Amino acid sequence: MDLDDVDRGIVDALRADARLSMRALAARLHVSRATVYARLQRLEAEGVITGYHAAVDPQQYGHGLTAYVYLKVSQHSWKDLRERVLAVPEVHHGALLSGEHDMVLLVRTRDAASLRDLVLGRLQEMPEVESTQTVLVFDELVPGRGSPP
Repeated sequence: MDLDDVDRGIVDALRADARLSMRALAARLHVSRATVYARLQRLEAEGVITGYHAAVDPQQYGHGLTAYVYLKVSQHSWKDLRERVLAVPEVHHGALLSGEHDMVLLVRTRDAASLRDLVLGRLQEMPEVESTQTVLVFDELVPGRGSPP
């Protein structure tokens, strides 16, 4: 799908604030509400916009610990593993990788004990997982969110 400046403007505005109204989008982009509505429907139908979400501060939500868990998986098993891994509530993002590891997971847990139970008790128990490496996140660099005091 070819995106023009109006399409990109809609996407950029909604990425910054998904709660913007059609009226606010139209005013911001200097186009009619009908144009914004039609473009937004097309962007959703074509799969450019795949959904809307609330940005949540992990600390305030009770996830005091964030980590990346790198997985080495047995040959040709990533298809079987991906759905099971993504069904784990603590997994917030996963990616297939090239290089030393096959998959990386961004996980958020309440504390170190919860992280230990997740990695040692659930992830390493999956038959496709050959090994894991866990890296703790000290601070996240998130656009639009200031750094901690």
